[in-house]
Amino acid sequence: MKHLTFADKGLLVGDDVADLLLEYAALLARKGDADTVELAAYGADGAAVQATLMLAEGTPLMAETTHTDLPEPDNGDTVMYLREQIMRRSSPPPVQPADATMPANFEELDL
Repeated sequence: MKHLTFADKGLLVGDDVADLLLEYAALLARKGDADTVELAAYGADGAAVQATLMLAEGTPLMAETTHTDLPEPDNGDTVMYLREQIMRRSSPPPVQPADATMPANFEELDL
């Protein structure tokens, strides 16, 4: 488990989701983009919570190791989403040509 600090809040989350959140936040910052991510966590009082994080350039986010007997919150869907987004934004698919043929000159355009 890792202690995730987001703004002035602390959350306990699984290692995978914490590491992927940091990677995704850095990628979004480099691209000048933003996204929201929902995840299961434990709040400061140890209660299970659902948190929605807005990740963007300048988002204060930190993860550190922690030792706890609590089971990791189930974030399987979030981990899958983060991996897909990181893959898609890191190596986007190539642009495919349009099926329609381009007009040979300006007069052929349907305006």
